[in-house]
Parts: sequence; C-alpha cells; structure tokens
Amino acid sequence: MTYPHASHSGKSVRESPSLTLPKIMVNSTTSPVSISGHKHRLSLETHAYFDRIAPELERWNRRNRYYYRDLERLHQFLIPPGARVLEIGCGLGDLLQSVAPAVGVGVDFSNVVVDLARQRHPNLHFYSLDAETLEASTLAPEHRQFDYILLAGVMGYLSDVQAVLQRIVPLCHSRTRVILTFHNYMWEPFLRLAERMGQRRPQPPQSWLSMEDVVNLLSITGFIPLKQGRRFLVPRRVPLLADASNRYLAPLPLIKHLCLTNYVVARPVPMPTEVAPPSCSVIIPARNEAGNIRNAIARLPQLGRHTEVIFVEGHSRDRTWDEIQTLLADYRGPFTLKAFQQSGKGKADAVRLGFAEATGDVLMILDADLTVPPEDLPHFMEVMASGRGEFINGSRLVYPRSLVAMPWLNTLANKFFAQIFSFLLEQPLKDTLCGTKVLWRQDYDRIAAGRVYFGDFDPFGDFDLLFGAAKLNLHIVEVPIRYQPRHYGESNIAHVKEGLVLLRMCLHASRKLKFR
Repeated sequence: MTYPHASHSGKSVRESPSLTLPKIMVNSTTSPVSISGHKHRLSLETHAYFDRIAPELERWNRRNRYYYRDLERLHQFLIPPGARVLEIGCGLGDLLQSVAPAVGVGVDFSNVVVDLARQRHPNLHFYSLDAETLEASTLAPEHRQFDYILLAGVMGYLSDVQAVLQRIVPLCHSRTRVILTFHNYMWEPFLRLAERMGQRRPQPPQSWLSMEDVVNLLSITGFIPLKQGRRFLVPRRVPLLADASNRYLAPLPLIKHLCLTNYVVARPVPMPTEVAPPSCSVIIPARNEAGNIRNAIARLPQLGRHTEVIFVEGHSRDRTWDEIQTLLADYRGPFTLKAFQQSGKGKADAVRLGFAEATGDVLMILDADLTVPPEDLPHFMEVMASGRGEFINGSRLVYPRSLVAMPWLNTLANKFFAQIFSFLLEQPLKDTLCGTKVLWRQDYDRIAAGRVYFGDFDPFGDFDLLFGAAKLNLHIVEVPIRYQPRHYGESNIAHVKEGLVLLRMCLHASRKLKFR
C-alpha cells in the first residue's frame, strides 16, 4: 500500500483535479452496507491515486531528503543490522533498505510502486498486497515471521487501523518489535499550507491520530507499548538552525510536543506457554562482605528449575574470599555454587565476569550487602518466566524503608537520577540506582555485542545494562523490593564522588540516546 510513506511522508506530485476523494462522514443513521460500500469505493480511489503518483515518488523523495534521512536515522537507531524486517506501506523500499536487514520484506497495495521498488532494491522482497486484508498465508513460508515490523507514516491512510494491527500479530514472534511513526496532529494546518504552496502534495482523506490514540489501538489489538517518542522540530534544512534545533531543542520537555514526528515501539502481549521454567544464575559481587556470604545462600530461595550462584570477589581487605572458599567446600544444598576473583576493579568488572561464567537462562545481580532481601528474588523470576517483562529493575522506593538503609539525602538523589533516566530512556523509572537487575542471558549477549555504541563508560555495571536494554527496546519493568539495613560491614559507596560519576554517565548517555 503506498501510503504517505511511499515517499515516507506522502510528499509527491499534486493530486489530479479530476480525482475527488470525499471525506468519510458516518453518522448514527448510516447503514453497515453504506459504510462498507463507501470504504470499498474510497479504497479503489486511493489505489488509483497512488498508482498515478508512483512515477514521481523518487523526485519528491530527493526534494525532501532532509525529512526522509531523519526517519532513516531513527529506524537505524532502533533496529540493529541483520534483522528480519517487514514494512507495511513500503513505497519504494528506501527506508527498508536503510536498516540493512538480513531479510527485508515490503508490502504495498500499488502494483506500480511495487514494481519500482523491486527494480530499485533487488535484494529485498516485495508483495503487492492490501494491508487491511493481509494474511500470513499470502507470503512465502520464509516470510511469515519477523523481528521488526514497521508502519512508517501509514496509519492515517488506513480505513481500519485496528484490523491491520490485528493482522500483523501472526507475523510476530515473542520478541518482535513493532515500530509506528506518524505525524503530530498539531502540524495539520502547517502541512495543509505546505500543500497549497506546492511543497507537499494534496493528501487523500486521512485520520490524524494522537499518541494516545495509537497507544490505545496497540493495547486493544494485542500489543504492549514500550517506548513513546517525539522528534524533528524543523523539517526543512535551514543552515545552522535546523540541525541544532532538531538535535538539542527537539528532545526537551514541553518543546518535544511541538515536533513533527511521533513514534511508538511496541511488543506482542506474551502468550501463556507450557515450556519448562527457565534456569537462573545469581551473580553476587562481593568486596569486604565476609559476614554476609553464608546468609546470602541460606536465605536464597530456589529460582526456576535450577539456581546457579556465582560469587565474584573484588580485592577485599577482610576474609571474604576465605569465607567463599569455605562455603563452597562445605555446601551440600541444591544450588550450583561458583566463585571467581576479579583481576580488574569495580562492580562493572565483577558483574561482567560473573555474567561471562553464567550458564542460566536468566541473569540476576544480588548485592552482597543483602540490603535487597534474597527472599524477594522470586518476584523477579515470576515476571521473567511469565513474559511480563524482559528487563527488570528493582525499586526500593515503593515500600517503607529505614533512614539507616537509605538516608533522606540518598532518597533525594535516587529520585533525582530517576527523573533524569526516565527522560533519557523515554519511559518512567522510579529507582535506577537499585543494584538488583534481571535480564535474559541472550539479551545480555546482545547488550555486550552492542557495547561499542556507548563505550566503556560505566564503572558500576548497572547502567551499562539499563542503557543497553533501552537501546534494544527491551520491555523494562520495575519490581518493588523491601530495602533493609545491612547487618555486616560498611557501605563501599563514596556518595559524593560516585554521584559526580553518575552525572558524567548521564551526560554521556544523553549524547547517545537523546541528543543524537
């Protein structure tokens, strides 16, 4: 279907005066037959319209390259190379080509446009099909499941958005991400003016959907919205002004609501499964925690079908390593215990060593001070096993907590950084500084493989994971824990020094995630 994304925003030649596309107006007295007949007539006219403008698409793409290039940058950020990608309303296939898919499939209802796309991108696969009647069986067997499904500038031109979203559900697997981009309805008068000035073609009848409309449509068709964003404040290249405004002003609170492009990333609602419970590896970084080692194991419940516990000791000044070795020699319980000494320094080095040695399906971090009770970890495992989350961040700011465990100044700092991280990640988080984080091992492997994007910027390890999860569009959720005072030893945290490190990390992440 050659929706506006035939040129990514619908900018092409002027509509022929002989072609009249009536507005859809349905009232309570309209019969189902008349609604169906009108929808069919409108569909035929729209088909004819996009067939007519197909030869001019490439010219208008070049003319509005600044806008299209921003759409490509957004999708390249969200989609790693080598994925299986389907684009609904693919137009000439330029956006699909730009994300470097291992398997790229485009669907468009215009035969003329599909023929042009095949000539333009012979390495991709194109189908001339109507998205509103799309069936998986109409695609080749090797083209029936995708990692990413794109609807770029399409939804406003659909007569039944809900039906299209329902029809792509069978093309998803449990980890598929659906990416929808659409225009901010506040721009409608400006875009209409651009049409009258000959800078944008007159559009066929369309719906103007708000962010709330799209989120609701996803929710009722079997998807969970993960991320919502806005970008592109100045859609024309104006020297000095456009690039600076789109990079530094567009992401800011309030101003972002004036941007042209809205986007939502969603995942399918997890389906019940009868697969065996996953196994779990619990990583316990330990430095100067000799008095907590045995309690960590004594208080830890069974997690999943099998629990592996990996201690990573980090240059302790007390008997932590000796306690770990004695525990391993004496232990006769159901867990598999392992221990390693890090050669590097810092929690990040310890966490990465533990993850590298882990064999469980699910990876957990449990701080050895036991301020996060081991008894709370089954809550994390239940969320992971059910599919209701793909990356879990512990939250210490829900249940009551003692001022000994978290003084008021620490609470204030936690809330401050939570606001910053929520802004950077474009989803609300309550307590980003909690050390307990849980994810699938296969997702950690993807985060580690893509670590070059952020660089080695995190001495703690937790935020490297959190930013990496956001970059991969994982479903990030929070599980509240009952934060308690430690019973042995003293905190290894230097609050002022590490607070400054956190600020530097946020600045670094802002350049990579927000002000790209």
